[in-house]
Amino acid sequence: MNLTQLTSQIGLMFILMLIGLMANKLGFMHGQTSTDLTNILLYIVSPCLIIKAFEQPFSVNRLQTLGRVIVGIILIYGLMILITQLVFKPVKDLNLQRTMRYGAVYSNAGFMGIPLTSALFGSTGVFFAVASLAAFNIFSWTHGITLFTGKQGNRRDNFKQIILNPNIIAIMLGLILFVTAVPLPNLINRTITTVSSVNTPLSMIVIGNSLAAVRFNRQTLDKRLGWVLLLRNFIFPYLTMVVLELMGITGVPLYTTVLMAACPVAGIVVLFTLKVHGQPGPAVTLMSLSTLLSVVSIPLVFSLVQL
Repeated sequence: MNLTQLTSQIGLMFILMLIGLMANKLGFMHGQTSTDLTNILLYIVSPCLIIKAFEQPFSVNRLQTLGRVIVGIILIYGLMILITQLVFKPVKDLNLQRTMRYGAVYSNAGFMGIPLTSALFGSTGVFFAVASLAAFNIFSWTHGITLFTGKQGNRRDNFKQIILNPNIIAIMLGLILFVTAVPLPNLINRTITTVSSVNTPLSMIVIGNSLAAVRFNRQTLDKRLGWVLLLRNFIFPYLTMVVLELMGITGVPLYTTVLMAACPVAGIVVLFTLKVHGQPGPAVTLMSLSTLLSVVSIPLVFSLVQL
């Protein structure tokens, strides 16, 4: 993969974020607008992009590689969860500790990873990236939410969040289409293609809009958040690369999975904090700093992959 191409694509995405930020400052986007666009992206555009990625000739080798990638991702999540549990255990502030643990483990794979993967590797990249997206949803709604709710978490509700997630449904439908090689009707196929094409620009504009509302102060700029940034933006993506290479995974499957792992802190950390009536300041700050840092960290991680 060409590092110059990656850097150029990240530059384009940050320009789109800047447009979203300016739209907020000029009053073109309000809170409800951002929420509505987020729902459209998560529940309509992203599933279309996933289904589109599975519209390719069936290959046993490709399916086996996808299975190996899934096994690797599960191992990586296990390692990340263990490491963060040990590293952040001394943090006594419960609100800060759960924000740090969640932020270090879970990347913004859906909002930033899928658009970047699609732009760089097309449908083939998204095909392997869905493994990371599925794992994110499963772990986030089991381990992730438990960090915040503890024993109060409703397992039945969490299970519904996983099973009824449009992206998980799209992955299942996509796998059926891939294995059976059943083509979609032309009109439906064209509709899915058209809708999925707006994923990258719309995602970045929404992220930029959310960054416009960030206010840094002494309460939110806790120096301990620096450890989360180090793990999330640098160490864990490198860990992903090492584990996958030890499993013999190379090429596009390796690149896309590392790319998904190199994405900044997932924005859902803010939603989970609000869900338990916690102080969202550290979560918002962490997400914003990690996103800004990713313009440097993602190319750096990929330079290591190429080495």
